[in-house]
Amino acid sequence: MTPENEAATRYFSAITAALSGLEVFMRDDRSPLYRHGIVAKIVAEYIARLDNSFACWRNRLGFMETFRISRAESGFPVFQNLLELENDRRQADTRLANIPLADELREEMADFILRHKQFPEALQKSMAERLYLEGVKSETTFGPFTLAQTAKVSVNPKTGRPYYLVHWATFDGSANLPLVYMVTVEDSSEGMIEQLVDRNGKLNDKVDIPLPVEGLLNPELAHRFDDFTEKNSAYTLSPATIAVNLDKDFEPLHPKQLRRVVLGPFYSAGITDNNSTVTDVLAKVRKPENAWLLTWTIQEVYSKAEKPGRKGLFSSEKTTQEFFIDTDDLEAARQGVSSYENHALIPHEAYQALYAAGEAQKIFSGYKVHILSKGQVISDV
Repeated sequence: MTPENEAATRYFSAITAALSGLEVFMRDDRSPLYRHGIVAKIVAEYIARLDNSFACWRNRLGFMETFRISRAESGFPVFQNLLELENDRRQADTRLANIPLADELREEMADFILRHKQFPEALQKSMAERLYLEGVKSETTFGPFTLAQTAKVSVNPKTGRPYYLVHWATFDGSANLPLVYMVTVEDSSEGMIEQLVDRNGKLNDKVDIPLPVEGLLNPELAHRFDDFTEKNSAYTLSPATIAVNLDKDFEPLHPKQLRRVVLGPFYSAGITDNNSTVTDVLAKVRKPENAWLLTWTIQEVYSKAEKPGRKGLFSSEKTTQEFFIDTDDLEAARQGVSSYENHALIPHEAYQALYAAGEAQKIFSGYKVHILSKGQVISDV
């Protein structure tokens, strides 16, 4: 195995362990997100997509020489890898037709070893490519952009409007970071109110809504909403900017809360160099599979009030939201959010190394730390 492939193998082992640990955390009833059960469930689904992507990339390494990650910044793969994954998905059937079936390849490999007393590298690469293409074709991976889904529908008793919890995701090509978005939005469209709200101001139980629904539940706005989210999901845009843009661009939609979960940066000993202190300490961890640290941030902006619209003979104004920005918190103001939380997940052995080196307090200042130990996540350390 070449040094590059050895490093890649260590990286894949570390990121897979990190994502598995994060999924355990999201499904743990002690998780701060668990009290918002559907929120944790949504994030866990996108983590599973990421995990599938890494499984595919790992197989791809069996027949491709290189795999590039953002070593000095996010610690995640560079955007080009996601584009290649999508392109390979489209070509999967054509390419698979030109590769022997897995059982045939195994027989050829066994025969080659018996006859030549050598390892059949070419056949092994064909097997890796077949496994990769089958995975890309069948698994739900984390793409450059994932279209919105409506995950929940209810009615606000105060306004009498139906509201939706809608989520989507993107992989930011500049920051090389996976981003998950969730918005709670009320809909004042007359047609949707008539269809979804009963006489008592509750959700009409006679309407069958097979959740999750692909796209925004309102069919008249769904395509525009998809277009909006694709153009307004960059990491450089603050959650407040996205929420204001959504409020401005859609007359009948009233965003009440927008969350963004930023996954990363990810730190891995001997692979990433995005934090020299963390890298130096992680390098001392005995087991390479435990020498990593995954961070993520949960950002939230919410509406504190609604300014009523007005309709006049010569001009009119739409109903607008007044979003709360915590200006008393300089970091919240910088991020353009009502609130934010920084989280860190780290294996027990790696945390012990940071603690022993006297670096834990400095590195984790401002973070909620979660320690992965024997398949369990321990928080509030």
